[in-house]
Amino acid sequence: MKVLALAGGVGGAKLCLGLARVLGADDLRIVVNTGDDEEFYGLHVSPDLDTVMYTLAGMSNPDTGWGIAGESFATLHSLGRLGMDTWFGLGDQDMATHIVRSQMLRQGKTLSEVTSRLCLSLDIAHPVAPMTDDRVRTTVVTDRGPMPFQTYFVKMRCEPVVTELRFEGAQSAAMSPALRQSLDSSDMLIVCPSNPYLSIAPMLAVPRARAAIESFAGVKIAVSPIVGGQALRGPAAKLLSELGEDVSCVGVARQYVGLCDVFVIDQIDAHLSPDIRALGMRPLVTNTVMETEADKIELARRILDATIDA
Repeated sequence: MKVLALAGGVGGAKLCLGLARVLGADDLRIVVNTGDDEEFYGLHVSPDLDTVMYTLAGMSNPDTGWGIAGESFATLHSLGRLGMDTWFGLGDQDMATHIVRSQMLRQGKTLSEVTSRLCLSLDIAHPVAPMTDDRVRTTVVTDRGPMPFQTYFVKMRCEPVVTELRFEGAQSAAMSPALRQSLDSSDMLIVCPSNPYLSIAPMLAVPRARAAIESFAGVKIAVSPIVGGQALRGPAAKLLSELGEDVSCVGVARQYVGLCDVFVIDQIDAHLSPDIRALGMRPLVTNTVMETEADKIELARRILDATIDA
């Protein structure tokens, strides 16, 4: 069985690790959001790609879920002494990734080619690719004006009230070869428990991506990042509320109407199963909180065992 996983953020990376533990390298392809990408200190930073790669490589910081375990920040401190704004905290090892990525991009390599090279260097067996090789940037429109995603997320700590999300450059972008080919050849599509607005919506904004997912011939499964009315990480609950949606797994499911057959919710939300069914999806109730590697593997197995039978 060939599986395509769409991911972004820490929750997405966790499930990707579980899937990678269960599936062989030929049976899983991971495509990652790049709307969060930004340039810092002259370097191209791809936070979601890096989070997935570091997680699969066993390098990620276990306390944060992002960044590298045992990281140091000597370069960042030196940049601060030289008068640079250091609100976006890049660690020394992490910065090496961005230096290699930026150099290769300047040499004319695509982001897909760069990501493959980085995965090879990090001994990551399972293919990881960006959603597009073109420039797409998420702009967050707030009560304090529009701002780049990283400004909103890191510098402003998600404090401004969000009124709209824009995906600049998406309309002129093309799906990456990995995304396009995997949508044609996979048997199962898994939308990881990533933020539906910040991680998955940028992918859907790329021309023909939504239509390709809607017409995907295999089983389509999405996992809720909201458990018991709360986001396990990040601003998903805050965004649902501010954009006028229910802060629940049902609110998330509404973002995927027509895009998935099975919607995975946590046991604590089992009572909302009828609402999921009313949206045209079969609810799959299981433990979705991934605290240990065993949790990640078990959730991956439960998803892979799912069918579209009522």
